[in-house]
Amino acid sequence: MASDSRPILISFSGIDGSGKSTQIERLHSRLLQRQLRVVRLAFWDNVVVLPRFRSKITHRVLGGEQGIGEPGKPIRRNDKNARGWYLILARSPFFLLDVLSLRRVVRQAATGNPDVIIFDRYIYDQIAHIPDNLAGRLARRWLLRLAPTPDIAYLLDADPEIATARKPEYPIEFVRKYRDDYFGLCALADEIVIIAPGSIETVEGQILSEFEKHFSPSQRNSSSLSNPRPQRVSA
Repeated sequence: MASDSRPILISFSGIDGSGKSTQIERLHSRLLQRQLRVVRLAFWDNVVVLPRFRSKITHRVLGGEQGIGEPGKPIRRNDKNARGWYLILARSPFFLLDVLSLRRVVRQAATGNPDVIIFDRYIYDQIAHIPDNLAGRLARRWLLRLAPTPDIAYLLDADPEIATARKPEYPIEFVRKYRDDYFGLCALADEIVIIAPGSIETVEGQILSEFEKHFSPSQRNSSSLSNPRPQRVSA
């Protein structure tokens, strides 16, 4: 692992429709085949402070549809794509609370002595909403310093048009801007690893290759993730 005393901390981020859920399932399966102890957490479900209250207030104020868009069944959400200055100001205290909650959740997860902790989304997905101006860059740096730094922060890249077709929920203009915002974080967070778009197997190969770098030579020699038996994993 990254060390003999702590688990490897991994996060997955990216625009909606980039394939995060699929790749998390596949990595989880590979790790279980290797008989590693894995804790999986979802940022919105396990970390975010008052998620139902925030979702309800956002829906009341901004409107829009709720749910998950699917090919042939698009919806029009109106939440994170609304970025007025007053909304950013209102959300800012929650970003800080989310970081403090994240610190607590990571500490608690580590007490069970897992080998790997995997996050579906992370604080990067919140910070990406902060405007890229002087004040915004200072806020981004401050929040990043407060948050636990993952050993690997996967950023799954995707073509905005293809991703939107997979998950038709937001205007394509917003999805393009959101993708650019993620890339802007790379200059502030060296731990972010961009995973280029490709087939499911190609993307999985990039993820596994990066993961192997964080295992000790003895672990890497004794058990490799590169050629395990294929296995179907259900959600």
